Amino acid sequence: MRMRRMFALVTAAAAALSMAATTPTAPGAPHRTAADPPWAKYVVAPSGNQVKPAKVIGTTGSVDNPDGALGSGVATLSRPQPAAKPSWPEGSTADASSVHPPTDDNGQQRTYEPGNALDGDTGTFWNDDSIGAYPDSLTLTSPAAVDLPGITVLSNSDGVPQDFTVETWDGSAWRPAGSVAGNTGRHVQVPFTAPVSTTQVRITVTKDQPTAPGEFTRINEVWPGLVPDDAPPSITVDFGKNIVGYPQVDFQDASAEHPGVRLAFSETTQYLGDVSDFTRSDNGDTITPGTDQHAVPAGVSTWTDHHGCAEDTKVCADGLHGFRYLRISLDALPDDAPAASPYGWVKLSGISLQFTGYLGTPDTYRGWFDSSDEQLNQYWYNASYTNEMGTDTFRPDDVDPRNADSPTLDGKLVLQDGAKRDRDPYVGDVAVSGLTTYLTHDTAVAAKNVLADLAEHQRADGWIPPASISNYSLQLFDYPMYWVKASWDYVLYTGDLDYAQQYYANLGKVLNDWLPSVTDENGLLQKGLNGTEDYGDYAFLGRTGEVTYYNALYVLALRNAAGIANALGHADDADTWNQRADTVAGAVNAHLWDDSAGAYLDSGTGEVRHGQDGNGYAILAGIASADQQTRSLDYLSAHTTTPYGNAFMDNDTLVPDGSKRVYAFTSYPEISARFRSGNTDSAIEEINRLYGWMATHDPGGTDWEGIGPDGSMYEDGFTSAAHGWSTGVVPALTNDLLGATPTGPGFSTWSVVPHPGKLAWAQGRVPTPHGALDVSWKASANDFSMTVTGPADTTGQVSIPVPGDNATLSVDGNPVEVEVQNGYLTVPSDPGAHTYTATF
Repeated sequence: MRMRRMFALVTAAAAALSMAATTPTAPGAPHRTAADPPWAKYVVAPSGNQVKPAKVIGTTGSVDNPDGALGSGVATLSRPQPAAKPSWPEGSTADASSVHPPTDDNGQQRTYEPGNALDGDTGTFWNDDSIGAYPDSLTLTSPAAVDLPGITVLSNSDGVPQDFTVETWDGSAWRPAGSVAGNTGRHVQVPFTAPVSTTQVRITVTKDQPTAPGEFTRINEVWPGLVPDDAPPSITVDFGKNIVGYPQVDFQDASAEHPGVRLAFSETTQYLGDVSDFTRSDNGDTITPGTDQHAVPAGVSTWTDHHGCAEDTKVCADGLHGFRYLRISLDALPDDAPAASPYGWVKLSGISLQFTGYLGTPDTYRGWFDSSDEQLNQYWYNASYTNEMGTDTFRPDDVDPRNADSPTLDGKLVLQDGAKRDRDPYVGDVAVSGLTTYLTHDTAVAAKNVLADLAEHQRADGWIPPASISNYSLQLFDYPMYWVKASWDYVLYTGDLDYAQQYYANLGKVLNDWLPSVTDENGLLQKGLNGTEDYGDYAFLGRTGEVTYYNALYVLALRNAAGIANALGHADDADTWNQRADTVAGAVNAHLWDDSAGAYLDSGTGEVRHGQDGNGYAILAGIASADQQTRSLDYLSAHTTTPYGNAFMDNDTLVPDGSKRVYAFTSYPEISARFRSGNTDSAIEEINRLYGWMATHDPGGTDWEGIGPDGSMYEDGFTSAAHGWSTGVVPALTNDLLGATPTGPGFSTWSVVPHPGKLAWAQGRVPTPHGALDVSWKASANDFSMTVTGPADTTGQVSIPVPGDNATLSVDGNPVEVEVQNGYLTVPSDPGAHTYTATF
């Protein structure tokens, strides 16, 4: 789930770090043995809960033996206290061409006044308000003349002025005194061409470093004189893969003044800077300024980074982090004095992380996937690891601080939406991450805990909240339908009919109370009815009216609800909901199909556009005819293809980057629709673009929340690079390509319908309550052979793909007469192992 950041993100200060060039790895799990199965080489998770960094990628300042941070000896960071910095005469003032207005972040006032540039506090700064327009100017005025050989400018890491000039006032005119071009450092000395005695200095900026959401000048201090750089010494380590948990630092010793260390985290080198790419305080729990602080005592000690402050509001840390890169600096915040000092020395003997996600090592996989395509295999296990990072215990100090903590979830295993953020279980996310969980590890209870808790917080009118955030009050239009879908998936994969029975009344209230209250005279859901004008959806999109995506998801929810009703013996409810699904499906085709384009409209009102989400779900829900399936998928291929996946819209009329923004969350239904409609090769090609992009770009090995223009993190450093809703490649490859799917609760019945495309072979295991469902198939030009081992006490149906009508089938070597239908030979399957061979 995305929540927009309320202030500019921090970007890297590249010149502040002497960093070796890094390229994203495709990290596998270490310490594999010969006894491991062949697919174990793709497993990404660390081998244990104590994770150590892989290498040091950079240092700044005085650092001796940086490899001590890896546990190879001892690393020493030293920073002697410098001479006092010069200050402007009392009564000096500052003015600027523009000033960013103050912002109020959950009660914390932030000021960006020009006077911050001469207040002696390096933690405050002047921020212009021109957003990329030049020039920007800052003028400092002294009540008495000051003799200057030059000035020193200290800027913020996400507002470094790259090109600027300095002028001084001679009493009647401004005179050039110095200039800087191509600067990338926070601390820059500007020597004048000749010493000057002046009462005014003007800095004019003509170029800033690019930052999000624009370009800003952010000057923390301007010192009257040439001040040596006493930048904090630092070590930056790379853990080799994205990880999540509590950082831990081992110290061998420290100087007597309690030197401080500050930790900054990032999932990518692009957003690795002086502060974290994202930390819990950025979402309102403002106890830190983007770094975690610790005051190091003398002697041997170990510090584990947990949420809280050492002394009232001093020396604070946010605790759990999701990241790949960690920068530790010898430094302290001015407000942390005297509890922590920015000077002295510390000796590090190791950095590590207490991994809090589910540790998915080869022995924990109850289901697995393998095929002749090694890239597809790696994407499957990358997605599994992404999901493992978010499978965690719900803890008050680790979840989204925006009123997401809930006593009814505390201490329970859940599926968080993201490892880094938001760290709250959203039911739309669970609709995908739940499937990934059922197909990989024995953690289905994590999905059940979320679904049950949201049902128990159902509103009186039948609406079900999307998550615990905002005390279960965040208004999303589509997520009640995802609760229905995710509940049916949970019952299908686990057979937990007690859950279905316990929350059947909640199911009825969603379908019979709330959804009819937002249905119009055409029988379609209409966003805006019943006070839903301001409701959001999975991406907080400003859609209105009859939207194909909402209505196609509605049809799917009705079909899924009918499945639950039939499983519990409520045939009348099942008939009612199936009939309503037919009515809504007909209305979608009557009002939302755009025959001129050959695709479903995003909305029946406003600008004409066509969405990936609506067209994908229209196929999965059975709304689209065979001709509509072909045309709509062809349309998406022609109008949404990018090098990094398929965009979620075909133009930019809904959001400015709609035709360039890719969500794996909405790509999954499109990919699944391609498989199920017989477009296997295009499904695999889309997987390779989307998941291949994420696998080969920093941080590598995990699936991103969203991808923006040119393959960027779509919300810069705020973006979660490990998001469970993006793991649809797991069910796509297992359910659709391999072909194994439950059709009755708990796999009481199941089907195997492979979609091999150009693959030579695939095999895998699907866990069921009755034991493993194993599938293995091989394809050649003349035959297709498949072995299926069905669990006891279940019945299945097996379909063998054939290229034409002239094909013969044998089962366990015995000929079987069966006609080709829709490209398959289909026969029932009993428990146990059976081999099916089609010859053509």
